[in-house]
Amino acid sequence: MKTGPKYKICRRVGDRVFGKCQTTKFTISGTEKPRSKKGGRMATEYGGQLLEKQKARFTYGVTEKQFTRYVRAAQAAHGGVPAERLYAALESRLDNVVYRLGLAPTRQAARQLVSHGHIIVNEERNKIPSYTVRVSDRVAVRLASRDKGVFTAVPERVKDWSVPEWLVLDTETYAGVIKALPHQSSTAGTINFSSILEFYSRV
Repeated sequence: MKTGPKYKICRRVGDRVFGKCQTTKFTISGTEKPRSKKGGRMATEYGGQLLEKQKARFTYGVTEKQFTRYVRAAQAAHGGVPAERLYAALESRLDNVVYRLGLAPTRQAARQLVSHGHIIVNEERNKIPSYTVRVSDRVAVRLASRDKGVFTAVPERVKDWSVPEWLVLDTETYAGVIKALPHQSSTAGTINFSSILEFYSRV
C-alpha cells in the first residue's frame, strides 16, 4: 500500500499509525504536535469520522478498496456488534497476528515476512498478508527461517512484548495459537470503530 510521508500522516491523524512514528526520532523531530481542532473539516462530525477511518486504514496498512470490503462485510454479517466484527476482521489478518505475537516489530515488517514466505499457518507456508486466521490456528516462523537475521531480535523483543489475551505465544518455537476471537476492548487503542461505521453509513 502506497502512502505519503509517514511523519506527516501520523501528525494529520493524530496517532502513531506507523512504526516509524513510534520512535524517539519522531518525538524530537518537532513533527509530533497537537492537531488543530479549530475550524475546517476536522471540526465537523463527518471530518472526525473520516479521520478515524484513515487512522484505522493506515494502522492496519490496507488500501481503500480493502478497507471498504472489511466494512461492508461487518455491516452485512448477522449477530454481534458491527464495530466488533470490523475490529475482529482487521485483527485477524495474518500480518497483524504476526505483529501481535511479537515476531515482527511493526505491521509493515510483518507483512514483508509473510510475503517472503517466512510464516506458516497450521504447518503450511502462507504468503498472503490478508489471510484471515481462525480460532485454533497455529502461526509460526518456518524452521528454515528461524536463523535468518530478521528473527535474531525476537527472543529479546518478546520478553517485554504485550501479547493480547486472544493469542498464546510459545517463545521456544516462535509459534502462536489463536485461542479466541479478537475482542475490541483488549487492543483497540485509540481507534473508534463505531465512528468508522457511521462514516460509511453516509456514503
